Amino acid sequence: MYRIEVDQADLAASRFGIAPLLETLNALGLAAGRVPAGPLGPWVERARPRYLPIADDPAIRTLTFLRRRAGYMADFISPPPARPNLTIAEQLATMRATPLDQARGEVVRNLAGLPEPDTVVREVLDAPDMVERLAAGLETAWHALLEPDWPVLRSIVERDIVHRAGRLAAYGWAEALDGLTRQVRWRDGVIEVDILGGGDATRRLGGAGLMFVPVVFSELGLAVEQNWPYTLMYRARGVAALWEGRARRSPEAGPDALAKLLGRTRADLLRLLAEPATTTWLSARLRMSIGGIGDHLAVLYASGLVTRERSGRSVLYRRTAVGDILVGTT
Repeated sequence: MYRIEVDQADLAASRFGIAPLLETLNALGLAAGRVPAGPLGPWVERARPRYLPIADDPAIRTLTFLRRRAGYMADFISPPPARPNLTIAEQLATMRATPLDQARGEVVRNLAGLPEPDTVVREVLDAPDMVERLAAGLETAWHALLEPDWPVLRSIVERDIVHRAGRLAAYGWAEALDGLTRQVRWRDGVIEVDILGGGDATRRLGGAGLMFVPVVFSELGLAVEQNWPYTLMYRARGVAALWEGRARRSPEAGPDALAKLLGRTRADLLRLLAEPATTTWLSARLRMSIGGIGDHLAVLYASGLVTRERSGRSVLYRRTAVGDILVGTT
């Protein structure tokens, strides 16, 4: 078990980030069957036809071989974000700048406990341009697997960040970590992380803070390497938006008076906006065009039923107190 000692300065310095390169590697492992699909089975089924045309690419085969369920993975191919809002292009540029000696050392550590690589994988790992080959492979995987879904994926993690960052700022560590996962606990000024294949050590943040990274395609992860900010990766809430269709009410809910008052779509939107969400997320959840969702949100906003605020490059909507009353939550 890892124990991370924190203080008030760490609370103020902690931040949240998005890791598109890490998501790409994890999605590739799922599509290739290297790790169990679990609750992401519906996405894997839908993404597999996009994976098959790239499956025999030597770099893709090497990346899937290195992807493991537990234990160390080479930092240069799965770097935590050094700052918030990094793009895939920025992370790939960082990867390509990795010195070859450093990359080879990390790969050796990554290979520990894995079976002997086949000839194709070994050729890539021994190549003088190994770093570039693997970066090109991840770029290929990004375009094939994640780019089509990225607007929805980004909305999922941004929605989680707004929720979790609000709890951290308003209530502190205990509330921010509550419900993250059963493997993470807050106890007497220490974050305890019980991770599969992890070590047994204590780390002190020393005022540097913790980087929280919500992810879609993996569960719990912890980066405590010296070259990166200490990073806690956890599964974002609401990943089912990747494949779920239009929201449906329970058959036991009875007559839908709210839908009669507002219309079905606006009633559905108001129910979904108990927590902040973007038009992209709502569009995916309700299987409607972004423009159509935007028109309905404009009416709800003008009526005082939702608020909106900017978060980075996105606009987040949420129910107002009046909207809560209409939905029946107060």
